[in-house]
Formats: sequence, structure tokens, C-alpha cells
Amino acid sequence: MTKPDDIRSMLSQGRGRIEVGRAEEVADLIRKQAKMANRLIECLWDKDPGVSNRAAHALEKITRDGLAALDPVVAVILDSSKPSLLGLLAEATELTEAKLRWHLALMVPRLRLTVPECHRAAQALESWLEDRSSIVGTMAMQGLYDLIRLDPSLLPHVLDLLRIHSRTGTPAMRARGRRLLQILEPAGEE
Repeated sequence: MTKPDDIRSMLSQGRGRIEVGRAEEVADLIRKQAKMANRLIECLWDKDPGVSNRAAHALEKITRDGLAALDPVVAVILDSSKPSLLGLLAEATELTEAKLRWHLALMVPRLRLTVPECHRAAQALESWLEDRSSIVGTMAMQGLYDLIRLDPSLLPHVLDLLRIHSRTGTPAMRARGRRLLQILEPAGEE
């Protein structure tokens, strides 16, 4: 059985800060040993940027299919970690690793958020639309779109943001914005 320190050790393996290293292996391990999810979440705040980046990668991968597909223990751990994860989302700035931020932008909207939590997440993600990292801005757009599913009242504001950034954002943001707008505004409707 893997020990808590082993999760951090596995995440510390990689040649660079953004290399995936053993993050996918950690994600698979958490699926088998759900109680270890707490240790993975703790690694998001690790002083080593490589560890926190790989922890975010593993956590995003675990949540990719939605919380309903997760082991109930992992879902409960994620639910209990929402305040911390929303705090990290709000505190993360351009000084924080881009990889950590783009994975948070995708993962946080997958949580079981209340309406106030959705608004808190949307506020943080909206601030990332002007990020110097194109992928952070692009994933923030995706995260805002994903929040609409949890709080449909966000739709008008998110539509405006998508319209703006699909014209003025980086090439990746423009492409993602057009794709998301095609879903939200089918041809002939407006």
C-alpha cells in the first residue's frame, strides 16, 4: 500500500516544472486508493512548482469524467476541499505557475458548487482572461462556460465575455471562444 509521502515523492519526479512526470500514475493510484486524495490535494500548495503542477494535472485528470464517475470517497474529499480549492483559485495570480492555474480552471467547475461558489469561481476565472499565458486565458474561458451548467444565471455575462475574447483574445482564445459560442448560439439564433 502506498504511503502519503509516496504521493509527493511520485509527483516530485520529472525533469521540469511542467513535465507530467508520474502524475497520470498518481491519478490511477487515487482511483484505487481513494483515501489518498487528501494527500494529492495538499500537494497543490507544495513549495516545489513541479509537485504542485503535477498534482493539479493528476486532480484534473481524476475529475475529467465528472464527480459521478468517481469513487464516492474521492467525491466526498473533493466536496470537503471546496473552500480550499476556491481559495487557491482566487489567490492564484500570474506569479503562480500557469500549469497549476489552467488545471484549476478546468477542475473547479466540475465540483458540486453552490450558486455563491459558482460566482466566486467565475470572478476568479474572469480575472484570468487577461493573463499573459494564452492557455490560462483559454482554459478560463472553458471554465466559465462550464460554470453555466451549475448556475444558468451566469449565461448572459459569460456570453458577453466569450464574444469579446473570441474577437480580441489570443489565437487559442479566439478559437475556443468561437467553438463555445457555436454551442451557446446555434446558427440562426441570437
